[in-house]
This record gives sequence, structure tokens and C-alpha cells, in this order.
Amino acid sequence: MARIVHSRQKSGRPPVVPDIDLIVREIAEEMRARPDRGDVATYIPELARVDPAAFALAVVDVDGHVAVGGDADVAFSIQSISKVFTLTLALGKVGNRLWERVGREPSGSPFNSIVQLENERGIPRNPFINAGAIAVTDVILSGHQPKEALGEILRFMRFLADDPTISMDDAVAASEQRTGFRNRALANYMKAFGVLENPVDYTLGVYFHHCAIAMSCRQLALAGRFLAHGGRNPATGHSVVSPERARRINAIMMTCGHYDGSGEFAYRVGLPGKSGVGGGILAIAPRKASIAVWSPGLDASGNSHLGRIALERLAQRLGWSVFG
Repeated sequence: MARIVHSRQKSGRPPVVPDIDLIVREIAEEMRARPDRGDVATYIPELARVDPAAFALAVVDVDGHVAVGGDADVAFSIQSISKVFTLTLALGKVGNRLWERVGREPSGSPFNSIVQLENERGIPRNPFINAGAIAVTDVILSGHQPKEALGEILRFMRFLADDPTISMDDAVAASEQRTGFRNRALANYMKAFGVLENPVDYTLGVYFHHCAIAMSCRQLALAGRFLAHGGRNPATGHSVVSPERARRINAIMMTCGHYDGSGEFAYRVGLPGKSGVGGGILAIAPRKASIAVWSPGLDASGNSHLGRIALERLAQRLGWSVFG
């Protein structure tokens, strides 16, 4: 019988540690050179003005080292990525009672679809589709004036990223308010079923503004660190959420973070992630890193086309996948 010898038995050399800085720069250069960039969102006029040639990638590892490539310090509208952070705040406010007003299942439908609301008596399928995020926003708003709720959300983002310069883009928020007819329909439909407690205009005003938060990939990756480290900010040691809650937020990101493209993202990247129509994606490699990527061109599901490809390259080269 032939004797099988494993290579690690024969070699006394330490394992090769990947050069994350080099890998991030190489991926950024590859993505900047690609001609297939997707299409920028046009239904929000301010987003239609963004340069489709932009690309950025940032990785914050367990030691706090930040590896960046491309336009990593250029701020962009994070849009639906803000839903990860509003979900975290709402769970901190009402705990598991939140799930009485929003579900946890993948939608299989576009992010702004009203069809499932009609079939499920106004209960949104999950907190990352527009209807679900509006319901989550309503929870944060309850007991506050809109400006107070917005202040709470913005302070939370600044705290997580340890950066007081993070702000909301008022021009993007105003653009969304002028053109957000589908979101108004979703909110009014949920109000009719008692899912929303506050005036629709108040809830939508807060929703439009938190989607208009502007951050760079560096800031966004820093803000997502707690989800990569069991709910704890590794820079300060402070607990943001419990380990169990961090796992569950990651689980919802994995199954619902890319709307009807969530299965494809899980298959190709293998990491929890949340996209936004501004072209950003926040991805989490549990116990390893928080990752942010930005490329404004979107695919047919409304997710960053090159952002997903870049994350697939990164996960392959570093061996990062929750599936082993």
C-alpha cells in the first residue's frame, strides 16, 4: 500500500502569512481597469451624478491594521448599508420584540417591492428590504422627535468608526424625499396595518436621512468591526452588542443583505454582507476582518457589480468564508 505523506509533516517552515496590503492594492488596480462597471442608480438623481469609474476597498483586520486600495478615503452615500446599524440600534431599544413588526426571511423580491406586504398583512419580510428598514426606523423614532432620532443614529455611526466627521448628505436626502414615491407607498401600506406607530412623514424623513449618511470605505470598515469580533470593538474593548446578537445580525446579512441577489453573493463570496444602491458593500469575515468596498455601478439586483467581484477575489485569496 502506498504511504501518504502530508506536506506539512515534511516541512518545518511556518505558514505563509498573506500580505493583505498587497492583495487589496492588486484587487483595487484590477477593478479600476475593468470595463464592465454596471449602471449607477438613476432613480435618485443625486446618485446618478456619481463617477462610475470610482473604486475603493478597505480591510480592517483583528489587530486594527487598515489595508486600503483605490478611493478608500472618498465619502459616498452608504444608502441601505445604514440598515445594519439601525437594526443594531432598534434591537438595543426593544430587543426581540422587534420581530413582531418585521420578519427575518429572505424576500426573493426587489428591495422596494410591495407585493409581499400585500400578501403578509403589512409585515415586511426582513429588516433590509426598504419596507423592513422603514419599520425599524419607526422603532428608533418612537418617543423621539425626528431630529433626536437622526442625532442618535449619527452619533452611533461616529462612535463605531471613532470619527466625528461622519455626516449626512443633505442633497442626497432631499433628492430621495422628492422621488421616494414607492417608499411612501410602502410606509402608508404598513401604517394601514398598524405596523408603523409614528406619522409616516416623520418616519420617512428619518429613513431618507440615515440612508444619506456619507462615509468612506475606511470609515465604513472601521464602523463594522464589532460584527467581526463577537459584538466587541477590538480597538477599545467595549461591547457594542452581545456575541449572540452579533452572530444573528451577521446571519441576517448573509441571508438577506443583497435582496434577491443574496444567494448569489453567499455562493460566490461566502461572507455576511450588506449592499447599498450607492455602490457600497459592508462585508464581515467573522473573527478576521471588517471589509468595505465601493463601486457605484450596480447589477440587475441593485448590488455593486464590481464590489461583489472584488469581494469574491479577496475571499478566495485570503481563504475567508464562513463555509470553510
